[in-house]
Amino acid sequence: MNASSIVNQMFSQIISAYWWVIPLLLLIAFLKSPFMKGMFGEFQVNLAAKFFLDNKIYTLFKNVTLSTEDGSTQIDHIIVSRHGVFVIETKNMKGWIFGGTQQKIWTQKIYRHTSKFQNPLHQNYKHTETLRSALGLEPDKVFSVVVFVGDSTFKTAMPDNVVYMGGYIRFIKSKMQVMLSDSDVLSICAKIQSGRLNPSIRTHVDHVRHVKTLVEEKQRQDDNSCPKCGMPMTLRTARQGANQGKQFWGCTGYPRCKTVKQLA
Repeated sequence: MNASSIVNQMFSQIISAYWWVIPLLLLIAFLKSPFMKGMFGEFQVNLAAKFFLDNKIYTLFKNVTLSTEDGSTQIDHIIVSRHGVFVIETKNMKGWIFGGTQQKIWTQKIYRHTSKFQNPLHQNYKHTETLRSALGLEPDKVFSVVVFVGDSTFKTAMPDNVVYMGGYIRFIKSKMQVMLSDSDVLSICAKIQSGRLNPSIRTHVDHVRHVKTLVEEKQRQDDNSCPKCGMPMTLRTARQGANQGKQFWGCTGYPRCKTVKQLA
């Protein structure tokens, strides 16, 4: 038996003995994927609502996708009660979280690794406004709530409606004023049920594709933003000097910001 045959035989024996390792690694990778992290976070929110909110008072809707003028928007959870309508955005994250109400971008820090993500309050604002418009409700009857699940720690002061997992039930129960009648609640639930897109894999895939298009468009806009102040760049023509008559990208924040970029 030559060396090649011996190696092939050894490889076959290893595969036969440890065939289960490959499926296990694939399963671990899937469980750690952003999709599954999001699903697990939403499951925790669902479970808390089931055990700690009276279903005779609060009605829970999960994964509600609504049509918008530019495509669709997907809401993790909607809770309807006489005390208002709660629109919940779930974030399954770990590490230190830095952010403020007015900041467009928040920061996640895990040891020495730092990453940026969209302010979830701004993200949930579109959800609340889309739902409020569809239901014809006043702004004071719709509450935006952002729930962080997972091993995360806020390192900056957060508003009352940005909470950890244990805080979101307390936030909802803190709203004691009766704002809607029983008939209003029934009407709102019926409108949500009839107005939502069919909760199917196809609906989810279409929404993900729409979000991906929006992200790509945002990235194209960011590529043409001022590297110094973040304002959009505009095409200009030099009126004097050695480059007279030549075009260049100039910051729209001029004269406060005088950053320029040459045409590619």
